Amino acid sequence: MNNLLEVKNLCVTYPIFGGVLKKKIGEVRAVDKLSFEIKKGEAVGLVGESGSGKTTTALSCLGLIPMQGEIIWEGISIETMQIKMRKELSRRMQIVFQDPYSSLDPRMNVYDIVTEGLRAHRIGGRENRRKKAEELLDKVRLTKDSLDKYPHEFSGGQRQRIAIARALALEPKFIFLDEAVSSLDLLIQAQILNLLYELRAELNLTYLFITHDLSIVEYLCDRVIVMKGGKKEEEGNIEKIFDSPETEYTAKLLEARYAI
Repeated sequence: MNNLLEVKNLCVTYPIFGGVLKKKIGEVRAVDKLSFEIKKGEAVGLVGESGSGKTTTALSCLGLIPMQGEIIWEGISIETMQIKMRKELSRRMQIVFQDPYSSLDPRMNVYDIVTEGLRAHRIGGRENRRKKAEELLDKVRLTKDSLDKYPHEFSGGQRQRIAIARALALEPKFIFLDEAVSSLDLLIQAQILNLLYELRAELNLTYLFITHDLSIVEYLCDRVIVMKGGKKEEEGNIEKIFDSPETEYTAKLLEARYAI
């Protein structure tokens, strides 16, 4: 398999403001010289405690926040891509956020939410988009009569299915899953994880699953990258990390799987 995504020496800093005039008095490095590779079809877990830089890493790869370093997509540095190729990349990389309550616009019905990307990229007419939306809802196990409803009419698990359908609309190759099940109860978590597992196989998707919960990674992922304080603590396949963690930090994360 070839690398779909490569991250080289990624650094992200945030300014610190203080004083009466709120002047910049320093900065904090949220991600510090992070490098990793993800191959096509892989599911990789990016794990660590809150504040370790996981979400910042995803947002950097998506070009949503300023960063230093290099992001390479299918062998081409994003920095050197022309506008047309960058637009195509914005279709092929999607994200599902943690909170299904805040990530869906309450003023939009499900049809508008799911087809928002299609409209932005001027793909298809209304009739084609309607058919596409129905197909997407079917993939995430929702009925087509959901299209005319609004987010407040759905449970948290159903909302996350809608968010997944929206991410699938542009036929991505790569999906960032940012704590995508952490706000759901255990039964609904299991249902969403099973759905993601099935979609990966059906659509040949590549995942970067961001989480603090290693039990989720154990079920869904092939490899795991452990982050601490913005840096990579260790990396390896599931068996290696779970059976023989190299650092005390990773061992404690593993122990937390069994905490009640």
